[in-house]
Amino acid sequence: MQNEDVTSRFIRYISVDTASDEETGTSPSTAKQFDLARMLIAELKEMGVPEDDITFDSEHCYVYCRIKATPGSETVSPKIGFISHMDTSPEAPGKCVCPKFIENYDGSDIELGNGKVLSPEFFPDLKLYTGQTLITTDGTTLLGADDKAGIAEIMSMAGYFMSHPDVPHGDIRIAFTPDEEIGEGTKHFDLSEFDADYAYTVDGGRIGEISYENFNAASAVITIEGRTVHPGDAYGKMINSLRLSGLIDAQLPDSERPETTRDHEGFFHLFELSGSCEKTVMRYLIRDHDRELFEEKKARLKSICKKVMEDNPGAVITVDISDTYYNMISEIMPDNAFIIDRCTDAMKKVGIMPFSEPIRGGTDGAALSFMGLPCPNICSGGHNYHGVFEYVCKESMEKITELLIGIAEC
Repeated sequence: MQNEDVTSRFIRYISVDTASDEETGTSPSTAKQFDLARMLIAELKEMGVPEDDITFDSEHCYVYCRIKATPGSETVSPKIGFISHMDTSPEAPGKCVCPKFIENYDGSDIELGNGKVLSPEFFPDLKLYTGQTLITTDGTTLLGADDKAGIAEIMSMAGYFMSHPDVPHGDIRIAFTPDEEIGEGTKHFDLSEFDADYAYTVDGGRIGEISYENFNAASAVITIEGRTVHPGDAYGKMINSLRLSGLIDAQLPDSERPETTRDHEGFFHLFELSGSCEKTVMRYLIRDHDRELFEEKKARLKSICKKVMEDNPGAVITVDISDTYYNMISEIMPDNAFIIDRCTDAMKKVGIMPFSEPIRGGTDGAALSFMGLPCPNICSGGHNYHGVFEYVCKESMEKITELLIGIAEC
Protein backbone atom coordinates (compact mmCIF):
# COMPACT_ATOMS: atom_id res chain seq x y z
CA MET A 1 0.00 0.00 0.00
CA GLN A 2 2.86 2.43 0.78
CA ASN A 3 4.42 2.04 -2.63
CA GLU A 4 1.27 1.51 -4.67
CA ASP A 5 1.33 3.55 -7.86
CA VAL A 6 -0.94 6.55 -8.26
CA THR A 7 -2.90 5.05 -11.15
CA SER A 8 -3.95 2.00 -9.14
CA ARG A 9 -5.16 4.25 -6.35
CA PHE A 10 -7.05 6.42 -8.81
CA ILE A 11 -8.87 3.48 -10.40
CA ARG A 12 -9.90 2.21 -6.98
CA TYR A 13 -11.22 5.61 -5.87
CA ILE A 14 -13.29 6.28 -8.97
CA SER A 15 -15.09 2.97 -8.43
CA VAL A 16 -16.80 4.58 -5.42
CA ASP A 17 -19.83 6.71 -6.29
CA THR A 18 -19.50 9.93 -4.29
CA ALA A 19 -21.70 12.40 -6.18
CA SER A 20 -22.94 15.22 -3.98
CA ASP A 21 -26.50 16.58 -4.09
CA GLU A 22 -27.42 20.19 -3.43
CA GLU A 23 -31.07 19.33 -2.85
CA THR A 24 -30.70 17.24 0.33
CA GLY A 25 -29.84 20.02 2.76
CA THR A 26 -27.62 17.69 4.79
CA SER A 27 -23.87 17.77 5.57
CA PRO A 28 -22.53 15.79 3.87
CA SER A 29 -25.15 16.01 1.19
CA THR A 30 -24.92 12.28 0.39
CA ALA A 31 -24.11 9.40 2.75
CA LYS A 32 -22.13 7.56 0.07
CA GLN A 33 -19.25 10.01 0.50
CA PHE A 34 -18.55 8.21 3.79
CA ASP A 35 -17.60 5.11 1.79
CA LEU A 36 -14.58 6.79 0.26
CA ALA A 37 -13.68 8.55 3.52
CA ARG A 38 -13.50 5.26 5.40
CA MET A 39 -11.50 3.69 2.56
CA LEU A 40 -8.93 6.48 2.75
CA ILE A 41 -8.64 6.22 6.53
CA ALA A 42 -8.03 2.48 6.27
CA GLU A 43 -5.34 3.03 3.64
CA LEU A 44 -3.59 5.71 5.70
CA LYS A 45 -3.43 3.32 8.64
CA GLU A 46 -2.22 0.50 6.41
CA MET A 47 0.64 2.62 5.08
CA GLY A 48 1.75 3.24 8.66
CA VAL A 49 0.23 6.54 9.73
CA PRO A 50 -0.44 6.27 13.49
CA GLU A 51 -4.10 6.23 14.41
CA ASP A 52 -3.58 9.24 16.68
CA ASP A 53 -2.49 11.25 13.64
CA ILE A 54 -5.76 10.64 11.79
CA THR A 55 -8.95 12.48 12.68
CA PHE A 56 -12.33 11.66 11.20
CA ASP A 57 -15.24 14.04 11.51
CA SER A 58 -17.79 11.23 11.45
CA GLU A 59 -20.69 13.68 11.50
CA HIS A 60 -19.72 15.83 8.51
CA CYS A 61 -17.34 13.47 6.63
CA TYR A 62 -13.98 15.27 6.82
CA VAL A 63 -10.72 13.31 6.99
CA TYR A 64 -7.66 14.99 8.54
CA CYS A 65 -4.21 13.45 8.65
CA ARG A 66 -0.82 14.52 9.95
CA ILE A 67 2.51 13.13 8.80
CA LYS A 68 4.94 14.23 11.48
CA ALA A 69 8.08 16.14 10.55
CA THR A 70 11.33 14.22 10.40
CA PRO A 71 13.58 14.77 13.42
CA GLY A 72 15.22 18.19 13.29
CA SER A 73 12.81 19.57 10.69
CA GLU A 74 10.02 20.61 13.05
CA THR A 75 11.27 24.12 13.68
CA VAL A 76 12.86 24.90 10.32
CA SER A 77 10.01 23.92 7.98
CA PRO A 78 6.46 25.24 7.69
CA LYS A 79 3.43 23.04 8.24
CA ILE A 80 2.22 22.55 4.68
CA GLY A 81 -1.27 21.27 3.88
CA PHE A 82 -2.67 19.42 0.88
CA ILE A 83 -6.43 19.24 0.28
CA SER A 84 -8.69 17.42 -2.17
CA HIS A 85 -12.43 16.79 -2.22
CA MET A 86 -14.08 13.40 -2.19
CA ASP A 87 -17.35 14.23 -3.92
CA THR A 88 -17.93 14.30 -7.65
CA SER A 89 -20.21 16.57 -9.61
CA PRO A 90 -23.92 15.72 -9.74
CA GLU A 91 -24.04 17.10 -13.29
CA ALA A 92 -23.25 13.69 -14.81
CA PRO A 93 -23.67 10.10 -13.59
CA GLY A 94 -20.92 8.96 -11.21
CA LYS A 95 -21.99 5.37 -10.58
CA CYS A 96 -20.43 2.33 -12.28
CA VAL A 97 -17.52 4.26 -13.80
CA CYS A 98 -15.78 2.11 -16.42
CA PRO A 99 -12.44 3.75 -17.29
CA LYS A 100 -10.74 3.13 -20.62
CA PHE A 101 -6.96 3.23 -21.10
CA ILE A 102 -5.63 4.74 -24.31
CA GLU A 103 -1.96 3.83 -24.40
CA ASN A 104 0.52 5.67 -26.63
CA TYR A 105 -2.20 8.10 -27.71
CA ASP A 106 -1.72 9.03 -31.37
CA GLY A 107 -3.57 12.37 -31.41
CA SER A 108 -6.68 11.11 -33.20
CA ASP A 109 -10.35 10.88 -32.20
CA ILE A 110 -11.15 8.53 -29.34
CA GLU A 111 -14.37 6.51 -29.54
CA LEU A 112 -15.55 6.49 -25.96
CA GLY A 113 -18.75 4.51 -26.47
CA ASN A 114 -22.40 5.41 -26.10
CA GLY A 115 -22.05 7.45 -29.31
CA LYS A 116 -19.55 9.86 -27.71
CA VAL A 117 -16.29 10.84 -29.39
CA LEU A 118 -13.43 12.60 -27.62
CA SER A 119 -11.92 14.64 -30.40
CA PRO A 120 -8.99 17.10 -30.50
CA GLU A 121 -11.12 19.14 -32.90
CA PHE A 122 -13.23 20.22 -29.94
CA PHE A 123 -10.76 19.46 -27.12
CA PRO A 124 -7.39 20.64 -28.48
CA ASP A 125 -5.53 19.95 -25.22
CA LEU A 126 -5.61 16.28 -26.22
CA LYS A 127 -2.71 17.01 -28.57
CA LEU A 128 -0.53 17.73 -25.54
CA TYR A 129 -0.59 14.04 -24.64
CA THR A 130 0.50 12.41 -27.88
CA GLY A 131 2.56 9.33 -27.00
CA GLN A 132 1.25 9.18 -23.42
CA THR A 133 -1.46 7.14 -21.71
CA LEU A 134 -4.92 8.66 -21.30
CA ILE A 135 -7.63 7.42 -18.97
CA THR A 136 -11.10 8.27 -20.29
CA THR A 137 -14.72 7.42 -19.61
CA ASP A 138 -16.82 4.94 -21.57
CA GLY A 139 -19.19 7.74 -22.62
CA THR A 140 -21.86 7.01 -20.01
CA THR A 141 -20.48 8.60 -16.82
CA LEU A 142 -18.00 11.19 -15.69
CA LEU A 143 -14.55 9.86 -14.79
CA GLY A 144 -14.08 11.37 -11.34
CA ALA A 145 -10.61 12.86 -11.87
CA ASP A 146 -12.21 15.91 -10.27
CA ASP A 147 -10.99 15.36 -7.67
CA LYS A 148 -10.00 11.73 -7.19
CA ALA A 149 -6.86 12.36 -9.22
CA GLY A 150 -5.91 14.87 -6.53
CA ILE A 151 -6.75 12.37 -3.79
CA ALA A 152 -4.66 9.66 -5.46
CA GLU A 153 -1.71 12.04 -5.81
CA ILE A 154 -1.89 13.14 -2.17
CA MET A 155 -2.23 9.54 -0.96
CA SER A 156 0.73 8.50 -3.11
CA MET A 157 2.77 11.36 -1.63
CA ALA A 158 1.82 10.19 1.86
CA GLY A 159 2.83 6.63 0.97
CA TYR A 160 6.19 7.86 -0.28
CA PHE A 161 7.06 9.66 2.93
CA MET A 162 5.86 6.79 5.10
CA SER A 163 8.13 4.40 3.19
CA HIS A 164 11.08 6.85 3.05
CA PRO A 165 11.49 8.05 6.65
CA ASP A 166 15.00 9.30 5.84
CA VAL A 167 13.74 12.01 3.48
CA PRO A 168 13.57 15.24 5.52
CA HIS A 169 10.28 17.15 5.57
CA GLY A 170 8.30 19.36 7.85
CA ASP A 171 4.85 18.62 9.22
CA ILE A 172 2.54 17.56 6.38
CA ARG A 173 -1.18 18.15 6.82
CA ILE A 174 -3.75 16.37 4.67
CA ALA A 175 -7.50 16.92 4.42
CA PHE A 176 -10.17 15.24 2.31
CA THR A 177 -13.45 17.14 2.21
CA PRO A 178 -17.05 16.50 1.10
CA ASP A 179 -19.44 18.57 -0.99
CA GLU A 180 -16.99 20.84 -2.79
CA GLU A 181 -18.96 20.47 -6.01
CA ILE A 182 -22.02 22.08 -4.44
CA GLY A 183 -20.06 24.90 -2.82
CA GLU A 184 -20.02 23.50 0.73
CA GLY A 185 -16.57 21.95 0.94
CA THR A 186 -15.42 24.26 3.74
CA LYS A 187 -18.75 24.49 5.56
CA HIS A 188 -17.51 22.43 8.50
CA PHE A 189 -13.75 22.57 7.83
CA ASP A 190 -11.85 22.61 11.15
CA LEU A 191 -8.87 24.94 10.74
CA SER A 192 -7.55 24.21 14.21
CA GLU A 193 -7.62 20.47 13.56
CA PHE A 194 -5.93 20.91 10.19
CA ASP A 195 -3.33 23.21 11.77
CA ALA A 196 -1.33 24.17 8.67
CA ASP A 197 0.60 27.38 8.04
CA TYR A 198 -0.60 27.34 4.44
CA ALA A 199 -1.98 24.78 2.02
CA TYR A 200 -2.65 23.83 -1.58
CA THR A 201 -5.87 22.45 -2.96
CA VAL A 202 -4.87 19.78 -5.48
CA ASP A 203 -7.93 20.35 -7.61
CA GLY A 204 -6.80 22.06 -10.79
CA GLY A 205 -6.58 20.93 -14.38
CA ARG A 206 -3.69 20.58 -16.83
CA ILE A 207 -0.29 19.74 -15.42
CA GLY A 208 1.70 22.85 -14.55
CA GLU A 209 -1.29 24.95 -13.59
CA ILE A 210 -1.17 27.01 -10.43
CA SER A 211 -3.99 29.41 -9.65
CA TYR A 212 -4.22 32.07 -6.99
CA GLU A 213 -7.11 34.13 -8.33
CA ASN A 214 -10.71 33.15 -8.89
CA PHE A 215 -14.06 34.76 -9.53
CA ASN A 216 -15.95 36.89 -7.09
CA ALA A 217 -19.28 35.07 -7.14
CA ALA A 218 -22.90 35.74 -6.33
CA SER A 219 -26.21 34.08 -7.04
CA ALA A 220 -29.36 36.00 -7.88
CA VAL A 221 -32.97 34.87 -7.61
CA ILE A 222 -35.45 37.09 -9.43
CA THR A 223 -39.13 36.51 -8.69
CA ILE A 224 -41.64 38.09 -11.05
CA GLU A 225 -45.29 38.21 -10.02
CA GLY A 226 -47.67 39.00 -12.85
CA ARG A 227 -51.44 38.78 -13.28
CA THR A 228 -53.37 36.03 -15.01
CA VAL A 229 -56.71 36.52 -16.69
CA HIS A 230 -58.39 34.72 -19.57
CA PRO A 231 -56.41 35.63 -22.72
CA GLY A 232 -59.63 36.50 -24.50
CA ASP A 233 -60.30 39.19 -21.91
CA ALA A 234 -56.70 40.18 -21.25
CA TYR A 235 -56.63 43.70 -22.73
CA GLY A 236 -55.27 46.14 -20.14
CA LYS A 237 -55.40 43.45 -17.42
CA MET A 238 -52.91 40.64 -18.00
CA ILE A 239 -49.32 40.94 -16.86
CA ASN A 240 -47.36 38.02 -18.29
CA SER A 241 -44.45 37.31 -15.97
CA LEU A 242 -42.79 35.05 -18.54
CA ARG A 243 -42.66 37.91 -21.02
CA LEU A 244 -41.16 40.21 -18.38
CA SER A 245 -38.43 37.66 -17.71
CA GLY A 246 -37.47 37.94 -21.37
CA LEU A 247 -37.32 41.73 -21.09
CA ILE A 248 -34.93 41.44 -18.15
CA ASP A 249 -32.57 38.96 -19.77
CA ALA A 250 -32.57 40.87 -23.07
CA GLN A 251 -31.01 43.88 -21.32
CA LEU A 252 -27.93 41.89 -20.33
CA PRO A 253 -25.49 42.13 -23.25
CA ASP A 254 -24.45 39.06 -25.21
CA SER A 255 -20.84 40.03 -24.54
CA GLU A 256 -21.36 39.22 -20.85
CA ARG A 257 -22.51 35.61 -21.14
CA PRO A 258 -20.42 32.54 -20.17
CA GLU A 259 -20.28 31.41 -23.78
CA THR A 260 -18.78 34.72 -24.96
CA THR A 261 -16.27 35.40 -22.16
CA ARG A 262 -12.88 34.02 -21.14
CA ASP A 263 -9.76 34.73 -19.04
CA HIS A 264 -10.62 37.53 -16.57
CA GLU A 265 -13.93 38.51 -18.19
CA GLY A 266 -17.01 38.23 -16.00
CA PHE A 267 -20.55 37.25 -16.89
CA PHE A 268 -24.22 36.83 -16.06
CA HIS A 269 -25.43 33.25 -16.41
CA LEU A 270 -29.15 32.51 -16.54
CA PHE A 271 -29.08 28.85 -15.55
CA GLU A 272 -32.68 28.25 -14.51
CA LEU A 273 -36.02 29.67 -15.63
CA SER A 274 -39.38 28.36 -14.52
CA GLY A 275 -42.85 29.76 -14.26
CA SER A 276 -46.15 30.66 -15.79
CA CYS A 277 -48.02 33.80 -16.77
CA GLU A 278 -48.77 34.39 -13.08
CA LYS A 279 -45.30 33.89 -11.61
CA THR A 280 -41.77 33.30 -12.94
CA VAL A 281 -38.51 32.63 -11.13
CA MET A 282 -35.14 33.34 -12.78
CA ARG A 283 -31.82 32.17 -11.31
CA TYR A 284 -28.52 33.78 -12.28
CA LEU A 285 -24.87 33.32 -11.49
CA ILE A 286 -22.94 36.59 -11.39
CA ARG A 287 -19.16 36.39 -11.79
CA ASP A 288 -16.20 38.75 -12.14
CA HIS A 289 -12.55 38.66 -11.10
CA ASP A 290 -12.53 42.42 -10.49
CA ARG A 291 -14.33 43.34 -7.25
CA GLU A 292 -15.54 46.72 -8.50
CA LEU A 293 -16.95 45.22 -11.70
CA PHE A 294 -18.53 42.48 -9.61
CA GLU A 295 -20.36 45.01 -7.45
CA GLU A 296 -21.40 46.93 -10.57
CA LYS A 297 -22.90 43.79 -12.10
CA LYS A 298 -25.03 43.16 -9.04
CA ALA A 299 -26.23 46.77 -8.97
CA ARG A 300 -26.96 46.71 -12.70
CA LEU A 301 -29.15 43.61 -12.45
CA LYS A 302 -31.17 45.23 -9.66
CA SER A 303 -31.53 48.41 -11.70
CA ILE A 304 -32.78 46.50 -14.75
CA CYS A 305 -35.39 44.70 -12.69
CA LYS A 306 -36.55 47.95 -11.10
CA LYS A 307 -36.94 49.60 -14.50
CA VAL A 308 -38.94 46.66 -15.92
CA MET A 309 -41.25 46.77 -12.91
CA GLU A 310 -41.74 50.54 -13.29
CA ASP A 311 -42.54 50.11 -17.00
CA ASN A 312 -45.17 47.46 -16.20
CA PRO A 313 -47.47 48.81 -13.48
CA GLY A 314 -48.97 46.06 -11.36
CA ALA A 315 -46.01 43.70 -11.73
CA VAL A 316 -44.01 42.90 -8.61
CA ILE A 317 -40.36 41.99 -9.15
CA THR A 318 -38.08 41.07 -6.26
CA VAL A 319 -34.35 40.47 -6.50
CA ASP A 320 -32.45 38.44 -3.91
CA ILE A 321 -28.67 38.48 -4.43
CA SER A 322 -26.30 36.61 -2.13
CA ASP A 323 -22.51 36.52 -2.36
CA THR A 324 -20.97 33.05 -2.58
CA TYR A 325 -17.20 33.60 -2.48
CA TYR A 326 -14.55 36.19 -3.30
CA ASN A 327 -11.31 36.36 -5.25
CA MET A 328 -8.51 34.89 -3.12
CA ILE A 329 -5.81 36.95 -4.84
CA SER A 330 -6.19 39.58 -2.14
CA GLU A 331 -5.22 36.96 0.45
CA ILE A 332 -2.31 35.52 -1.56
CA MET A 333 -0.63 38.49 -3.22
CA PRO A 334 1.71 40.06 -2.40
CA ASP A 335 2.22 39.00 1.22
CA ASN A 336 2.03 35.26 0.58
CA ALA A 337 3.69 35.13 -2.82
CA PHE A 338 6.32 32.78 -1.36
CA ILE A 339 3.67 30.01 -1.37
CA ILE A 340 3.45 30.31 -5.15
CA ASP A 341 7.25 30.46 -5.44
CA ARG A 342 7.64 27.24 -3.45
CA CYS A 343 5.31 25.45 -5.83
CA THR A 344 6.78 26.81 -9.05
CA ASP A 345 10.31 26.02 -7.87
CA ALA A 346 9.24 22.44 -7.11
CA MET A 347 7.61 22.19 -10.54
CA LYS A 348 10.79 23.22 -12.30
CA LYS A 349 12.86 20.73 -10.30
CA VAL A 350 10.70 17.81 -11.44
CA GLY A 351 10.47 19.00 -15.04
CA ILE A 352 7.03 20.62 -15.05
CA MET A 353 6.58 23.94 -16.83
CA PRO A 354 4.52 26.14 -14.47
CA PHE A 355 1.86 28.53 -15.69
CA SER A 356 -0.61 30.70 -13.85
CA GLU A 357 -4.22 30.82 -14.92
CA PRO A 358 -7.21 32.55 -13.34
CA ILE A 359 -9.88 30.16 -12.14
CA ARG A 360 -13.15 30.77 -13.96
CA GLY A 361 -15.03 29.39 -11.00
CA GLY A 362 -14.43 28.88 -7.32
CA THR A 363 -12.34 26.66 -5.12
CA ASP A 364 -12.29 25.57 -1.52
CA GLY A 365 -8.96 27.34 -1.38
CA ALA A 366 -10.66 30.69 -1.88
CA ALA A 367 -12.93 30.16 1.11
CA LEU A 368 -10.05 28.85 3.21
CA SER A 369 -7.88 31.82 2.25
CA PHE A 370 -10.50 34.19 3.61
CA MET A 371 -10.75 32.02 6.74
CA GLY A 372 -7.07 32.73 7.37
CA LEU A 373 -5.39 29.80 5.59
CA PRO A 374 -3.67 30.97 2.37
CA CYS A 375 -4.50 28.22 -0.10
CA PRO A 376 -3.82 28.48 -3.85
CA ASN A 377 -4.99 25.74 -6.21
CA ILE A 378 -2.63 23.49 -8.17
CA CYS A 379 -3.01 21.00 -10.98
CA SER A 380 -4.31 17.46 -10.57
CA GLY A 381 -3.96 16.59 -14.27
CA GLY A 382 -7.54 16.18 -15.49
CA HIS A 383 -9.57 17.79 -18.26
CA ASN A 384 -13.24 18.31 -19.21
CA TYR A 385 -14.58 17.93 -15.70
CA HIS A 386 -18.25 17.32 -14.87
CA GLY A 387 -19.12 15.33 -17.97
CA VAL A 388 -18.61 12.21 -20.04
CA PHE A 389 -15.68 13.75 -21.96
CA GLU A 390 -13.54 13.90 -18.83
CA TYR A 391 -10.06 12.41 -19.04
CA VAL A 392 -6.74 12.38 -17.21
CA CYS A 393 -3.19 11.62 -18.30
CA LYS A 394 -1.46 8.80 -16.40
CA GLU A 395 1.98 10.40 -16.73
CA SER A 396 0.60 13.70 -15.42
CA MET A 397 -0.65 12.04 -12.24
CA GLU A 398 2.74 10.43 -11.72
CA LYS A 399 4.58 13.71 -12.23
CA ILE A 400 2.17 15.65 -9.98
CA THR A 401 2.84 13.10 -7.23
CA GLU A 402 6.55 13.97 -7.60
CA LEU A 403 5.57 17.64 -7.40
CA LEU A 404 3.74 17.22 -4.09
CA ILE A 405 6.70 15.36 -2.67
CA GLY A 406 8.98 18.17 -3.82
CA ILE A 407 6.79 20.85 -2.23
CA ALA A 408 6.76 19.02 1.09
CA GLU A 409 10.46 18.19 1.21
CA CYS A 410 12.77 20.42 3.22
